Amino acid sequence: MLIRFEVENFRSIAREAELSMVAVDRDRDATVAMEPLGQSLLKVAGIYGPNASGKSNVLAALNWLCDGIATSLRFWDESIPFDPFAFGAGPGKPSRFVLELSVDGVRFEYSLEVDSEKVVSEALFHFPKKLRRRIFERSGGSLLFQRGLGRLSGTKELLTDRTLVMSVAPRFDEPLVTAFAQQVRQIQTLGPSGFFPRRSAYGRHRVFLPSRVRTERWFDDEIERHTDERGRALSLLKLADLGIDDVMIDEDEVQSADSPESRVQKSLKLVHRVSTTSEPLGYEQESAGTRTWFRLIGPTLQALRQGSLVVVDELDASLHPTLAAELVHLFHRPDTNPLCAQLVFTSHDTSLLNHLNRDEVWLTEKGDDGVTVLGSLAEFAGERVRKHVSIESGYLHGRFGALPQVDRIGFLRSLGLIG
Repeated sequence: MLIRFEVENFRSIAREAELSMVAVDRDRDATVAMEPLGQSLLKVAGIYGPNASGKSNVLAALNWLCDGIATSLRFWDESIPFDPFAFGAGPGKPSRFVLELSVDGVRFEYSLEVDSEKVVSEALFHFPKKLRRRIFERSGGSLLFQRGLGRLSGTKELLTDRTLVMSVAPRFDEPLVTAFAQQVRQIQTLGPSGFFPRRSAYGRHRVFLPSRVRTERWFDDEIERHTDERGRALSLLKLADLGIDDVMIDEDEVQSADSPESRVQKSLKLVHRVSTTSEPLGYEQESAGTRTWFRLIGPTLQALRQGSLVVVDELDASLHPTLAAELVHLFHRPDTNPLCAQLVFTSHDTSLLNHLNRDEVWLTEKGDDGVTVLGSLAEFAGERVRKHVSIESGYLHGRFGALPQVDRIGFLRSLGLIG
């Protein structure tokens, strides 16, 4: 489970920003008691704020880190895809990331500093019995391992200045590193049109790559799926459109222009109930809301099945508030989320605030210097927000900030409607 994520000097995030999943209000079903950690963790967190305030950049930073762990060995040969704060000292400073996960009840902390030319520092620690112990630590040209992890000695032979230890070490089957890498691999990050874009193709080696579980797999006969899993996917789909009865994946032979051999092309169709008959409709002909919900089903079911993290940017894009709330409830409820999967999302849909606790709400604002500030509603302005306050009402009335500043006078003047 995600404990916290920290980022600094990435896009609009010039100064340290931290998203924490540690619960403030612990005595409720929507939290998970982690006795070895002495804390309870949240299963849901929502980030709110005006357009261009940096909400998406928080999620993009997490996606960047997962992508780097997956691909640095193969695709960072010439340079690191460095994306610092564009102004002031940003381009001259390293970007810094910290990812803390709970793996089988043990806390792991991974930290990374990079610039465009090299890995400045990198480390992985774990906390068995709450004692901090090094798995590996890298600074400059030195790399140290915990005693007894001889399997990882081959890592040094594959490292370059631009290769992450976390990209190499999982190849040597050291259980501590493999367990952490497996959780990172399972993190899924989606935007309004699907999975976040990757900076490079992965090729055929997919052992520790971030998951991309598309909904179509739950309905593809060529991939073994239990009947109950297909039924769950179909039930979720029907929430978006009560007229949907089934899903079809047609296969057509297509002749290639530059090859004598034909290939099989699959097309997705949703079967609608029309009067007393059923008719298939091409996926692209469906409403934007149905397509958005369909894209979410596969990653959601996979996260619930694995107890992993799914991250969704603009959850409310083309999605009815009732469906967005239903997704939140799927993660909140112990009966539908027994393995404690987590959902982190950004949204402008204030009605969702009625379904979130104060410690599940995060706010972004961008200052006059162009820097994103991320803060928890539970500790707004240094004071605790009362547990039973109306979050939506307070947010819309500007009590917590993070609202767009609309210059109506300037807009009317630009249209020539006032002098």
